[in-house]
Amino acid sequence: MFDALRDRLTRTTNRYAPHEHRPLDGYLTAMAALGGLTATLAAATRITGRPVPDRPPLADVALVSVATHKLSRLLAKDAVTSPLRAPFVQYAGPAGAAELNEEVRDEGSSVRHGIGELVTCPFCLAVWVATGLTGGLVLAPRLTRLAATVLSATAVSDFLQLAYDAAKKSGES
Repeated sequence: MFDALRDRLTRTTNRYAPHEHRPLDGYLTAMAALGGLTATLAAATRITGRPVPDRPPLADVALVSVATHKLSRLLAKDAVTSPLRAPFVQYAGPAGAAELNEEVRDEGSSVRHGIGELVTCPFCLAVWVATGLTGGLVLAPRLTRLAATVLSATAVSDFLQLAYDAAKKSGES
């Protein structure tokens, strides 16, 4: 059964992108993992009996939004987190403002390639981060708000640092 499923996926992939490598099985693996994370959070919520808000407070939505932006960029682009991405990507050079450019490794499996695309894309990681932080607001709201506050303050600080640098450079000309 597994071989038949893999053969069907291979045929689908070949028809989908006959002239370009698209790691559909890697994407399926990532989607299944995200589904697993979501199901785990839902099960933990049910087991603990934590109430799920009908509407999250706007302040929590704003806090989680800024924290999601920062943590997604931190995981996908920061030099310090490059050891987490290294099994899936290769260093390509600096990207400015303490960020790196990395290229997905071509060798290895399609799953590895798909994960490489995921871990280098802050837009892609944002779904994961937002899911985790939102689940955290239900399961451990005080701790999650504290962590989100740190991430949000860091994001605002980043923008201020860049604005300061831009203002300094414009004053020099």
